Amino acid sequence: MNAPYEVLLYYKYARLDDPDVFAADHRLLCQRLGLRGRIVVAAEGLNGTVSGTKENCAKYREALDNDPIMAGIAWKIDPEEGHVFPKLSIKVRNEVVTLELGEEDFNPVDLTASHLKPSEWREAMKEDHVVLLDARNDYEWEIGRFEGAILPKVPSFKDLPKWIREHRSELEGKKILTYCTGGIRCEKFSGFLLNEGFDNVFQLDGGIVTYGKDEEVRGEGYEGECYVFDERLSVSVNQTEGAKIVSKCRSCGISSIRYRNCAWMPCNAQILLCQDCEEEIGRYCDCRCKEVDLMSRSAVIGI
Repeated sequence: MNAPYEVLLYYKYARLDDPDVFAADHRLLCQRLGLRGRIVVAAEGLNGTVSGTKENCAKYREALDNDPIMAGIAWKIDPEEGHVFPKLSIKVRNEVVTLELGEEDFNPVDLTASHLKPSEWREAMKEDHVVLLDARNDYEWEIGRFEGAILPKVPSFKDLPKWIREHRSELEGKKILTYCTGGIRCEKFSGFLLNEGFDNVFQLDGGIVTYGKDEEVRGEGYEGECYVFDERLSVSVNQTEGAKIVSKCRSCGISSIRYRNCAWMPCNAQILLCQDCEEEIGRYCDCRCKEVDLMSRSAVIGI
């Protein structure tokens, strides 16, 4: 696909002495290059996804690759026809991905599990006494996941530690293969698992996105699509004949990967809703949200 724009997905765990200064300088770089996207800066590193012209994305990659602190980023690159973000957002936070371990927190520079390349991951999935553990939020794995994976019902990454402690028996004595979208969450999560006493832990190098791009494995074993945090909402992964859709419209149950946000703003939950059902019942996650939203709208216009 020879498109004029690119979408970059990337991260780098490092040690930043002054995240605020780094973020300010980084903002100037992105603004100069006309990039849009979401970037998080913390003392433990950088996490970002941006869109821009091919030329300016190349300049951005070059700038970070030439930075001694940021050098070595494994870039995930998707061609696109235009921007997939409405604006540029750069925030300084305590963590580049929020796990909220408090005093038990650590930097994956110091502790993380072994990485498996896509071909190694594909073979490891076939072994006995192996569990695949999805490290994403529930609305992400709802539209796609590795076949047979354990899918923690958690709305946020920070809820995973509690889930692990409540489900230890499902994992003890097993070889744990954990995965996420681009690899950044597994860097931290796999280290947490090691600290919890699980000693046979591995992570998918580069995450689902890299697995889908690998010319040898071609996304084999992955079902559905991969949720992404931009206007595309999802991307294809499995390029083999075994590809299929696993998610369904919340209302009628037909196969669907069409995500929408609940129309009642205080809720704003992401829901799978086909076009026909949205036209028939509205863009609501359930009847309660619809009822409250309609009542509030009626009150505003004085009906």
